[in-house]
Amino acid sequence: MKFKPKLIFEFAVNLLLPWLAYRAALPHYGQTGALYASAVPPLIWSLAEFARFRRVDALSAFVLLGIALSIAVMALGGSPRMLLVRESLVSGLIGLVFLGSLALQRPLTFYLARATLARQQAEGPARFEMLWREIPALRGALRLMTLVWGAGLTLECLLRCWLAWYWPVERVLVVSPIVSYAIYGGMLLWTLWYQRRLRARRG
Repeated sequence: MKFKPKLIFEFAVNLLLPWLAYRAALPHYGQTGALYASAVPPLIWSLAEFARFRRVDALSAFVLLGIALSIAVMALGGSPRMLLVRESLVSGLIGLVFLGSLALQRPLTFYLARATLARQQAEGPARFEMLWREIPALRGALRLMTLVWGAGLTLECLLRCWLAWYWPVERVLVVSPIVSYAIYGGMLLWTLWYQRRLRARRG
């Protein structure tokens, strides 16, 4: 995994520019207006990525769902602190969906992996279905991944909600994206390590 210019720019868009937009808008529009202004850079980035690749990735989906939640919160007369946790409410909901899918015959991670293989090769989904039926270790591994990601997303939501409730608004605006990136990065690194471990076990 290498840091590319696009990745560095994406970090700036999602970490630095929201804070700068907040600071610029705060004297003119107050906390609520400044928080809406902080959502503009990630939103523009998501729309630009969609216009370029004609698809919505996970980060873009989080941002767009967060904006939708912001509009809903505003319509209900929500406070600035509620606006701070709009993306975390989305990740928390997705985390609960991950955890809830463990009660099903096939967890959510199974469908995500199969969809990824479908984009890579035509025969990928059929082969993955066969491996799911024939290899118990694969079924256990996907359930463990589902548990880890579900718990991680739920924990991220709870932690950011706690920060939004007890910390000053501007500090939360700066720190909470770092917390999210740290949790997502930790889960991603664990997933890569676990995948390599599974491959090594099977030779």
